[in-house]
Amino acid sequence: MLNVSRLYCGLKSQGDSLRYHKPMNNNLPTVKKPIVVWNITNRCNLNCIHCYANANQYNNINEFTTKEAKKLIDELSLFNIPVLLFSGGEPLLRNDIHELIKYTVSKGIRAVLSTNGTLITKECAKKLKESNITYAGISLDGISERHNKFRGSNDAFSNTLSGIRACIDSGIKVGLRFTICKDNYNDIPYIFDLMEKENIPRICFYHLVCSGRGDNMKSDIINRDQNRDIMNLIIDKTREFHNKGLHKEILTVDNHCDGVFLYLRMKIEKHPATDEALQLLQINKSGSSGIGISSINWDGSVFPDQFWRNKLLGNVKNNSFEQIWGNPDNEFLNKLRNKRKYIKGRCSRCRFLDICGGNFRPRAEAMTGDMWASDPGCYLHDEEICKQ
Repeated sequence: MLNVSRLYCGLKSQGDSLRYHKPMNNNLPTVKKPIVVWNITNRCNLNCIHCYANANQYNNINEFTTKEAKKLIDELSLFNIPVLLFSGGEPLLRNDIHELIKYTVSKGIRAVLSTNGTLITKECAKKLKESNITYAGISLDGISERHNKFRGSNDAFSNTLSGIRACIDSGIKVGLRFTICKDNYNDIPYIFDLMEKENIPRICFYHLVCSGRGDNMKSDIINRDQNRDIMNLIIDKTREFHNKGLHKEILTVDNHCDGVFLYLRMKIEKHPATDEALQLLQINKSGSSGIGISSINWDGSVFPDQFWRNKLLGNVKNNSFEQIWGNPDNEFLNKLRNKRKYIKGRCSRCRFLDICGGNFRPRAEAMTGDMWASDPGCYLHDEEICKQ
């Protein structure tokens, strides 16, 4: 995750402590405590075309009970994870979601929510606020009919917007989650307009990853020139907000060459924070699947991230999360955490490999069939990445 506002405009945020915290001793072979994405249910009231979890409307008998969920939260607290992100499916379909969020916070873990927003009424927002949730990320993939098409519902946009307003009125920090693809990238300027009009403080632009139902969207991934244009637009809009005195957090997710592109642009502009931006990127060391992020399924299955669902690491109903995450004999995790040795092709020759981490391995595998191949999502030119 790249915080464009932080690197380009110096706007600090709560998440910086996770992204840009330098270890006390870089020589210690420690396992990073990850942010955990908990897909707590596979049920959903919508039918999104790019859903990585293949969520549906049906009940799943393998979901955690409230008692089992609290036991897992206890284990995650003892392991000192920094953030637990409740996701789905649609997590608000669980009747105990407010209780579980409150319990998570009581155990010293930051609780955040990923939701489609359509179920957030004023009463729901009030309960979320009372549960002490830190943040609600609400998916919005276009304006009006564009969003409705993505979500498979004629009322999705209006209901999502109502949910956003309910959160803001209740004093909950809310942000948008926008997945970029060929069908919706032209809506990005209007999304920025919406942020300003509705006083939305944060947005995460996700690069499409072809997982779950998204596996059918390989032809919808934007090309190199489109990627560069979009990234320049995002940077320009971030600067525009900053110049207006609007403190908006603008982030991009799941394409780690975004950080390199931003640094190279800052270098050309002779931006005064160029050296600091490079230092922060070096600390962050993107490509955190299996390192800085993990995913737990509704049935207890553990994955290196929420998209890489064919890489089962274990199940928390059989072993603790700490045992699974810190297993020294897991060959896949060991390779993932030392991936510089295994990455091939163009990525292996890139002078920014230590910053980018070989970009996003789940996308490389989805697009090429080889998890160590160069990520086709990289939009940097050869002359930008060649060793100097």
